[in-house]
Amino acid sequence: MSDIPLKNLLTEIRNCDFCTHDLPLGANPVIQASSTAKILIIGQAPGTRVHDTGIPWNDPSGNKLRQWLQLSDADFYDENQIAIMPMGLCYPGKGKSGDLPPRKECAPKWHHQVFEHLPDLKLILLIGQYAQRSYLKDGHNTVTERVKHAAETEAPFFPLPHPSPRNQIWLKKNPWFESTVLPELRSKVRAALSN
Repeated sequence: MSDIPLKNLLTEIRNCDFCTHDLPLGANPVIQASSTAKILIIGQAPGTRVHDTGIPWNDPSGNKLRQWLQLSDADFYDENQIAIMPMGLCYPGKGKSGDLPPRKECAPKWHHQVFEHLPDLKLILLIGQYAQRSYLKDGHNTVTERVKHAAETEAPFFPLPHPSPRNQIWLKKNPWFESTVLPELRSKVRAALSN
């Protein structure tokens, strides 16, 4: 366990302006955590709406994610149960097709410190390629391969595609996600939160 209390660490993270000059909207790190959290969600990086509100997954992608998890807003935003820590804690800017990748400084700087304060995690959701590449060494090369084999992923990790509206084509091409992966995901979420 870290010497610094989680409350102080979260304040330090939220005040981080390490790469503010490289961010189009400046720094506004978004994170949610409590030492009692059972589930950790590691996504990509906040979008503009999340940047503006400071509320993680407060956008159409978040609505879809909560639907996938079968969690109400109240349950999803209960930091005592659900921790949320993206790979990049600030909005990285716009790319050619969607947002830019998360900044590379964030995860190495903060993730291990936050993990030290989350001893009760039962499930870690890895959403999208950046989180999966960072945390999974499973031999799979694509998000599709990882998600297709989600049930075989070493616990406590569970890979998911990004729930962005831009991923509608992927969801249509991969109907097994809704029929096979979502029931497994929901079962794991219920089990994690019932402990």
